[in-house]
Amino acid sequence: MKIIAVIPARYASTRFPAKLMQDLGGKTVIQRTYQTAVNTRLFDDVFVVTDSILIYDEIITNGGKAIMSIAAHESGSDRIAEAVENLDVDIVVNVQGDEPFINTKPLAELLDVFRNDFDNKVDLASLMFQITDNTEIENPNNVKVVTDQNGFALYFSRSVIPYPRDINAGVRYMKHIGIYAFRKQALLDFYRLPMKSLEATEKLEQLRYLEFGKRIKMVETNQGSIGIDTPEDLEKARKLI
Repeated sequence: MKIIAVIPARYASTRFPAKLMQDLGGKTVIQRTYQTAVNTRLFDDVFVVTDSILIYDEIITNGGKAIMSIAAHESGSDRIAEAVENLDVDIVVNVQGDEPFINTKPLAELLDVFRNDFDNKVDLASLMFQITDNTEIENPNNVKVVTDQNGFALYFSRSVIPYPRDINAGVRYMKHIGIYAFRKQALLDFYRLPMKSLEATEKLEQLRYLEFGKRIKMVETNQGSIGIDTPEDLEKARKLI
């Protein structure tokens, strides 16, 4: 299988504009994320896909590979699909541009899903880890996921799912990490399908896959990522460099 990583990098983030160009220990956030992906040695190639000439130049001038988006897009998946449509590739991994500390191990486990998927039952795979703090569980910025007995996603939500009507039921709350590995065809199918009501109301692109019957295999990890969504997150990240 030919496997590439693509990092969608939008400049105008709603919650923290220009966050990808912020300094993080002497390098921009997007440059650190790009280098982390390259250093995993899991991919045949790594690209940043962006609508910003500033981000494009940042990657190119530092020796990386970048692709300018031709069209405006509603989601990262749309942006990636446009970029890879004419590339010879089997598996595309979406690495979030604002998560510069992702570890190699969970990425490798994600790719193993496809190496072991002999019946082609998996359209895409993603990561999750358990959270136990009520503040984290209730935070709408933390997307929760519930799965079936075989680890396939049933639903993603910013709300608390499942609702704890019986606190003694022993349910585990799983936070979704927004890193995906796609079969190329699933990604292209997504690009051609319309946004439906679930995706529109939650503002979660992964719901489009579920609404149209795609199968998302979730991989549990104990290595959570550190996303940079706010200036406060950036300050925390700087302490880790």
